[in-house]
Amino acid sequence: MADEASDQDGARDGGRGAAPRHSRRLSDKILIAFHHACDQSDYEVAEQLLRILEMMLTRRPASPDTNRRRNMESLVAAHERLWYLRHPETQES
Repeated sequence: MADEASDQDGARDGGRGAAPRHSRRLSDKILIAFHHACDQSDYEVAEQLLRILEMMLTRRPASPDTNRRRNMESLVAAHERLWYLRHPETQES
């Protein structure tokens, strides 16, 4: 029982000083979830995620974002992907 307590203490100590696990921005995580929904053919969820992402990227930023152009390009590409998935007959052979 004493060993279990020391193991738990060791696990807690190992967590101290560790960097936060927020390596990606929320908008990046939403874009990843969008692509996952597309891969699963869940287009309704993909569309909702895209709307949320669009709202996040088009509102006035709290701080200047140097990646705004790249973010907008990713948003346009995501819209295109969803459109082509919903209209497969329009893709060229």
